[in-house]
Amino acid sequence: MSSLTYDLTLAGLSVGAAAALTGVGLVVTYRATGVLNFAHGAIAMVCAYVLRQCVAGWGWPLWPAAVLTLAVVAPGIGVVLERFVFRPLSVLGGDPAQTLVASIGVFVLLVGGAALFWGQGARDDAPDLVPVEPWGQLAVALVLAAAVGAVTRWTRFGRELRAVVDDRGLAVLGGVDADRVAAAGWAFGSFTAGLTGVLLAPYVRLDPYGLPLLVMEVVAVAVAARMRSLPVAVGVALAVGVAQSQLTRLHPAGWAAPLVQAVGANLFVVALLVAALVLPGVGARDALPRAVTARVPEPPGAWLVAVVLFLLPLGLAGSDLHTAVQVPALGVVLLSLVVVTGRGGQISLGQAAYAGLGALFTALLAAGRFPGLPPVPELPALALSVLLVAPLGLLTGWPAIHRHGLALALATFAVGVGVSRFVFAQPYVTAGLSLDRPAGLEGDRAYYVLELAVLSAALLATRLLRRGRTGRALAALRDHEAGASAAGVRVPSLKLLAFVAGAALAALGGGLLGMGLRAFDPGAYDPVRGLLWFAAVVVLGADSTLGALAAAALLVGLDAGTRGGVAAATIGILAVLLGRLPEGPYEALRTAAKRLRPQHRARLTPLGRTLRARLAAAADGDGPPQGPPAPDNESSTGGAGGNPDAAEGRVPTQTPAPDNAPILTAHALHVHYADFTALADVNLALHPGMLTAVVGPNGAGKTTLFHCLAGTLRPAHGRILYQGRDITHTPPHTRTRLGIARTFQRLAVFPTLTVSDNVRVGAEQTPTPDPTAATERTLRLLHLDGLRTQPAAALPTGTLRRVELARALAGTPRVLLLDEPAAGLDAAEVAALARLLRALAADGTALLVVEHDLDLVAGLADVVHVMAAGRIVASGPPAQVLDRSTP
Repeated sequence: MSSLTYDLTLAGLSVGAAAALTGVGLVVTYRATGVLNFAHGAIAMVCAYVLRQCVAGWGWPLWPAAVLTLAVVAPGIGVVLERFVFRPLSVLGGDPAQTLVASIGVFVLLVGGAALFWGQGARDDAPDLVPVEPWGQLAVALVLAAAVGAVTRWTRFGRELRAVVDDRGLAVLGGVDADRVAAAGWAFGSFTAGLTGVLLAPYVRLDPYGLPLLVMEVVAVAVAARMRSLPVAVGVALAVGVAQSQLTRLHPAGWAAPLVQAVGANLFVVALLVAALVLPGVGARDALPRAVTARVPEPPGAWLVAVVLFLLPLGLAGSDLHTAVQVPALGVVLLSLVVVTGRGGQISLGQAAYAGLGALFTALLAAGRFPGLPPVPELPALALSVLLVAPLGLLTGWPAIHRHGLALALATFAVGVGVSRFVFAQPYVTAGLSLDRPAGLEGDRAYYVLELAVLSAALLATRLLRRGRTGRALAALRDHEAGASAAGVRVPSLKLLAFVAGAALAALGGGLLGMGLRAFDPGAYDPVRGLLWFAAVVVLGADSTLGALAAAALLVGLDAGTRGGVAAATIGILAVLLGRLPEGPYEALRTAAKRLRPQHRARLTPLGRTLRARLAAAADGDGPPQGPPAPDNESSTGGAGGNPDAAEGRVPTQTPAPDNAPILTAHALHVHYADFTALADVNLALHPGMLTAVVGPNGAGKTTLFHCLAGTLRPAHGRILYQGRDITHTPPHTRTRLGIARTFQRLAVFPTLTVSDNVRVGAEQTPTPDPTAATERTLRLLHLDGLRTQPAAALPTGTLRRVELARALAGTPRVLLLDEPAAGLDAAEVAALARLLRALAADGTALLVVEHDLDLVAGLADVVHVMAAGRIVASGPPAQVLDRSTP
C-alpha cells in the first residue's frame, strides 16, 4: 500500500509540476500585461508540435531541437503577439474585454493553423525532454517560480513591471519603457507555455484541440492564486495533481463508481469550477468592448442576399445539401450569443455546452433512455429538451449577477469544460446513442425546410428581445451596467433572462444540429468549439442577427471539402486584428470602399449659384441677407442658454410634505475599507423642496456617502430611511423605482441608444403611468427634442450631462442625487443647470449635490455640509458654512 501511495504521489507530482508551469506563465503574463492569456494552451500545443517536427519529422537531435523550440520559437511567439496584437490594444486604452477577445482569437488562430499544417489526427510520438520521474519537472517548476519571484521583488525590472501593471500611463511618464516590460512578460509567459507543452506532450495525445484544452483546464491554479502569488499557484498545482492521482485508487461500487472515476480523471476541472464560481473574481471591468458589441449598420439589400443564399441549397442534392443542413442549425446556436453577448453584453464561453445538452437530451428522449420518461418522437423530444436545458442557463446566469469581464469569462468557460468532461465524455451517458430525424423529414431537402422554419422563428424571437422595453433595457445593461441599475433596470433578473434565453436557443440549435448529422457527436460541442463560436460572433457583429448567420455560413462553408482548421484560422485572424480594426471588419470594409470610390467634385445648381451670389452681395453690404432667418441651433437643440422653466417643459409637480419632514435620512453611517475609515457616524437629512450640498476635499468621504445613499455601497453600520422605510440593504434599481434617482460623476449614458431611448429607459423602468408622455415632456424640458434620434455616442459632454439628467427626471423622482453635475460644463451650461435645479427644488424635489464648484453651491444650496476625514464637520446655510470653511 505504501509503495502504491508513493508511486501515485510521484505521478501526481509530475502532473502538478506541468500545471505549476502553466500557473507561473499565466501569472507572469497577467502581472506584466494585465492580460489573462487564453491562448496559453494553444502556444503550448504549437511548441510541442514544433519539437516533434524537428525530432521525428526532420531527424534533429533532441537537445538542439529543444533549444530552438524553447529559446527561440516560444519567446518569439510571445514577442510577436505583444507587438502586433496586444500593443495596438493597449494604445486604444487596454480594455480587458478587447484583450480577452483578442487572446481567444489567438487561441483559435493557432489551433486552426496547427490543424491545417499538421492535420487533425492525434499523434503519440512526441519526444521526451526530461526523464519519466517527476523530479526533473518539479525542479524546473520550482526554480522558475523562485527566479521569477526574486526578479519581481528585488530587481529594477521587477519594480518597472509592478509600475506598468498599476498604471501604464503613469509608468511611461516616469520613464519606464512599458513596451519593453510587456514584451518581456509575453516572452517569458510564452516560454513557460512552450515548456509546459513539450513536457506534457509525451503523456497525452498530441492533437490541435486536446492539448490546448488540457492546458487551459489548469488555469484554476492561477485563478486560485488571484493571478498574483506564485507560491500559491505552485502549491495549488502540486496539491491538485497529487490528489487527482490518489483518487484513482478509489473503486466504489454502484452508481458512485462513474462519478468518482470522472472526478479522479478531471480534478483540475473541478478546481477550475470552484475557482471560477466560488472564489472572488479577477478583472471586473466592462463585459465587452462597446465598439464591437454595438450593432453595425447592415448594407442595403443584405437581408435579401441572405434569404437567397439560404434558399439556394434547396436546389442542391447529395453531399452538398448534407453539408448545408448544418448552417441553419448552427445559425440558431449563434443567435443565442447575439442575445447573451451582443444585446446583454455578457461574456459567454459555454454556449457549446448548452448546444450539446440540447442534442444529448433530444437523443436520450427519442431513444427512451431519459430517466422516468418513455420514448418521445423527435420533434416533441427537441421541444422538451429546450425546456429542460433552459433552466440550466442559471449555471452561468447566476455567477453573472456578481461577476464581469474576465471573471465571468472564466465562470462560463468553467461551466462549458465541466459539462464536456462530466457529461459528454462519460460512456455511461453517450454509449450506443443515436439520433434520427423526425418522421417524414428524413430527406435532406425536407429537413432543411424544417431548419429554415425553426431558424425564422429563432430570428423573430431574437429580434423581439432586441426591441421594445426589454431590448432597450438589455442595451442599457450592455452599455453601462451601473447606469442601467440607476435607471431602474432590474439588472440581476435581466441577466438571468438573457442567459436562460441564450441556453434555450443554443439547445434548440444543438438538437437540430444533432438530428441533421443523425448522431450525437461529443466533439461537435467541446469547449474549444465554444471559443470559436464566441470569437466568430463577436468579430462579425455581436449585436447583428445577420452577423450570426454569416458566421454560421462561414464556419461550415470554409471547412467543407477542405482540411479542417480553415474556419478557425480565418476567425482567429479577424479577432487578432481588433486592435487595428476597432470598429470591426464591416466598418473597415465600408471605409476602404469609400476611399476607393471615385470622388466627384460637388457642383452647384443654377438656383444654388443664384443664392450664393445673393449671400455674397449681402455680406458686402450693411444689412442682413434677404430671406428667412437662420435657425438658432443653440436654442433648437437645447443649448446651454435655453430656459428650462419654459411653460411647455415644466417639471412634474411634486407635493411637498406638509410639515417639510425629511424624506431621506441617514443615521450613523460607518464604512470601512480594511484599516481605513471612509465614513464615521455620518447623519444626513434631505427635505422636499430643498437643495442640500456636500462639499469637502478629496478623500473626505463625499463619494462614499453618495454611494451609500444611492445603494451601490452598503454601510458597515447605520441605517438609511426613505419615507420611514429602511432601505439600507435595498439595491439601486429598487431605490430608483421607489423615487430616488441619481446621476454619476463619470457619465453613465448608453452610447448605442439614441437620446430618446436613453430617456425612455428611465421612464419605462419606473412606475411612471405614461412612459411615452414622460419621455416627451423631459426631452422638451432639457431642450433635447431636436436631438431625439441622435446616437448618444456622437454628442459632446455638456449635452450628455443633460441626457443623463433627463433620464433621471423621466421617472419623476422625489429625491435626486447629483454627483458633481457641473463637471465638464462651461459657464453657460452651468448657469442653465443652476436654473433647472432651482425649478426642481421649487416643485418639491429633494436634491443632494456633491460638488467641487463652491460658487455653484453658494448660489443654489439651502443647506451645506462640509466633510473631512469621513465626518461632517460643519453644517448650515452656505453663507455661514462656506465662509467659515474657506481659508
